[in-house]
Formats: sequence, C-alpha cells, structure tokens
Amino acid sequence: MPRPHVLLSVATSVDGYIDDTSPDRLLLSNSEDFDRVDQVRAESDAILIGAGTIRADNPRLLVNSDQRRADRIARGLPEYPLKVTISGSGDLDSEAKFWHHGGAKVAYTTKAGEEKLRGRLDGLADVVSLGDNIDFHKLLDDLGDRGIQRLMVEGGGSIHTAFLSQGLVDEIHLAIAPLVVGDADAPRFLHPATYPGGSTRRMTLAEARTVGDVVLLRYLPKQESSK
Repeated sequence: MPRPHVLLSVATSVDGYIDDTSPDRLLLSNSEDFDRVDQVRAESDAILIGAGTIRADNPRLLVNSDQRRADRIARGLPEYPLKVTISGSGDLDSEAKFWHHGGAKVAYTTKAGEEKLRGRLDGLADVVSLGDNIDFHKLLDDLGDRGIQRLMVEGGGSIHTAFLSQGLVDEIHLAIAPLVVGDADAPRFLHPATYPGGSTRRMTLAEARTVGDVVLLRYLPKQESSK
C-alpha cells in the first residue's frame, strides 16, 4: 500500500519557538486558528504526536467539533482519526489522556521498549515494534498498510525534525503567532539536522494567509521553488 501524505502542523512564535519554559502550555494560536487545526484533524486519517508531547501537554488529541465528527461518520469514516504516538523506550504513562479519549490508537516503539509498553498499555493501543531503532520509513509503511492516506503530525520538535530531515514530509502548515519567547531553553519547531537539499534549497510556498492575528504559511517541501 502507498505511504500516507504527511502533513506537519505547527504553531511557532516569531522567533521559532513552540512553547516557553513555564509550567503551563503557551497558547500560540488564536481561536480561529484552533478551529482551522480542528478542520485539518477532521480531514486526516491519523494524527501523530511524540511521547514528549504526551508527557508535557497531556493532550486528548481529538476532533472537537460535533459537526465535523458527524461528517466523518457520514462519509463512512471512524468518528475520530487514528491516534498515533512514538516512544523508543516504551516509557509512557497509561493514565495519560491520550489513551482514554477518541478512537483507536497505535504506539510505535523499539524491540527494547515493546515489552514494557505492552505491559503498561494492556490493550489500550496496538503496540508495534519498528526494530532496534525507530524507523520512520517502516512507520509510514505500516500506516499505509492500515489504509491511512493522510497523516497529520503535530510534534514535538524531535518528531518534526525526524520527518523533515528524512525527506518524508509532503506539506507543512506553519502558523506564526505575534509573540516572541526569547528563551534559549524553550523548545523549537526544528532541531539542528541535515535537511534535504541543504540551506540553499527553497521550498514551494503554496499558500499564505492571515487567520486572525496569526499568519499561516503552507509549504510543499518536496517541491523546490523555481523563484
């Protein structure tokens, strides 16, 4: 089966941070942009976040709109997209909200983390080992075999970096908020890595628009800009 279309979705400050270092999550998006993200979730077959995001934010990761969920059901789809996470160590809390809301879940791990994760989750998710290390190519192959055509990746930074640096991203939705974090210890959208084409390769900008006081940029990383 073909691999899914991979869409990275992220909101950053003007200086490229996705959060600050305070105990509470920094809300970068506004109400209009949160609604836009909910629409993108509803249009996706699966949504992926990393283990770090589960630990830091404890999200439910749902489609919040009743109408959008009803529309999915009317199209013959599950009420919620498949929820996906990654943990090489298998060190995830079974009490996290991620496991107890929404529909089906898949947790990808390694040979070393598989036994621990199966024991902790005890049927809360389908646990899949990707081998000695987290292999993102195998992950996409497995999702393709499950019939996933559109995968929305919501982070965090390590996950975004892995997908983009390995040339696996078809689309980026980058929402830039009118905030400056200015804290070198705060998490960033992307980490240092070797990215396809290097620093001079220009991605195609497919769309730019305002969403309230946020600017949404939609890039196509696999298409090089001719300008």
